[in-house]
Amino acid sequence: MSAVRSSRASPWRVAAAFAAVLAGAVAAFAEDSIIAAKRASEPTSFTDEQIIDGFFKVTFGAEFHTDGRVDRIRKYDNPVRVYINNNVAEPNRRAELETVVADIRRRVKNLDIAVTDDRRAANMQITLVKDRDLKKTIRTIFGGERGRRIERALEPQCLAAFRRDDNFQIIHAEVVLVVDAGDFIFYDCAYEETLQALGPINDDDTVPWTMFNDDVQMGFFDVYDQYLLNLLYHPRIRAGMTREDVRSILPEIMPEIRAFVVQTNHLQ
Repeated sequence: MSAVRSSRASPWRVAAAFAAVLAGAVAAFAEDSIIAAKRASEPTSFTDEQIIDGFFKVTFGAEFHTDGRVDRIRKYDNPVRVYINNNVAEPNRRAELETVVADIRRRVKNLDIAVTDDRRAANMQITLVKDRDLKKTIRTIFGGERGRRIERALEPQCLAAFRRDDNFQIIHAEVVLVVDAGDFIFYDCAYEETLQALGPINDDDTVPWTMFNDDVQMGFFDVYDQYLLNLLYHPRIRAGMTREDVRSILPEIMPEIRAFVVQTNHLQ
């Protein structure tokens, strides 16, 4: 496991995604067509103010936490190694999840993330389950009473949580994904929860372009959220920084972030 700088870890920060309700007419199409249509219509042009506003809203705070208000940047400070715990045989989503992790790695410049087959070397575990086993799995991972609190508060379709040390560096994350709720929901959850486990754990319904909004389902790593994750993992943004610390740096690094996201996505 990656080295940490402090031995005491805080309680879990948790975020959940809810199942999208697809109308009968939409469900008649292949799930890949839904994702393709959303990708074709996604907005890709944002002002600095729109990006910075969303960054502060999703990286500070948490949808569910147990140790008071959170006003610090939380992120991994070491390579992220993902262990896929596949508890189900069908449908087997391992290859699809490996593709999601590789896509995140390609689109976040300073993030070293990869799948590992060595569970002991992993600092993020993604558990794949059938829908009927979701509640049982949550209680197994987080403990019976805490698991029930999470279920009551979030009613999740899928889930992400992480623990951090005293320096606000993430030391371990857990993600739970349901594999039998359909292709679109799987991809939507896989991207959102894996990304939230990297630090932007707070959902906010006032930001219309982000997947970290319970009213937004994407199914892919959209341009707006690429801006947010590239800001978070820029080397000058450090775990433990306050809002004031970050605010003074963002204008200086924004041109570099813009250049990378534009080039990666072949934008004008």
